[in-house]
Amino acid sequence: MLLLALTGSLATGKSTVSALLSQPPYNLPIIDADVLAREVVRPGTPGYKKIVDHFASSTPDLLLPTPTERKGRPLNRAALGRRVFGSTPSRQRDRKVLNSIVHPAVRYAMARSILYHYLCGCWAVVLDIPLLYDSRLDIFTPVVLMVAANSDVQMSRLRLRDPHLSEEEARNRVASQGGVDEKVARTEARGKGRGYVIWNNGGREQLERKVGE
Repeated sequence: MLLLALTGSLATGKSTVSALLSQPPYNLPIIDADVLAREVVRPGTPGYKKIVDHFASSTPDLLLPTPTERKGRPLNRAALGRRVFGSTPSRQRDRKVLNSIVHPAVRYAMARSILYHYLCGCWAVVLDIPLLYDSRLDIFTPVVLMVAANSDVQMSRLRLRDPHLSEEEARNRVASQGGVDEKVARTEARGKGRGYVIWNNGGREQLERKVGE
């Protein structure tokens, strides 16, 4: 079974490409690391407990005020984001702690999902992983598809998508996922047939054509 890693940075269009690959004529199953990252920190999970134990005392609004699940109050993702996104030493330390909690749980959930699709007889699976290179999961994926966009296009899309973010918050979130140019270089360095880069600075129609190529 082919493992196709799909990666990119915030507001480059990776999610759009993921949606396209899940539909005809491709119909590929998608294992979304972002979705798994939310599932492994739901109330009642070990990941949730670790995050609350570490961050609650210094982040008063860490949990949403009203329980929406039987097992407790969900994490306030906006508050947690403000705590870990940024370039200051303290935020970098907090982000490292958060990643050390979330990433192992996501990898385990991803492995279970890959095994499920293998047993179902799928010929290929798309692994949608924004932090592919940071998490070093690229060593397990024969083929990488990188979706890239210019930084000004990224910022414009992100501010349009999430208008509640200030310019500084938006820049911190983009920076937290690493530079696009570095990811492009690492993808291209994989060589022909193993690394593909799609530049998405235009509209959806243009992106669809590039995916089809």
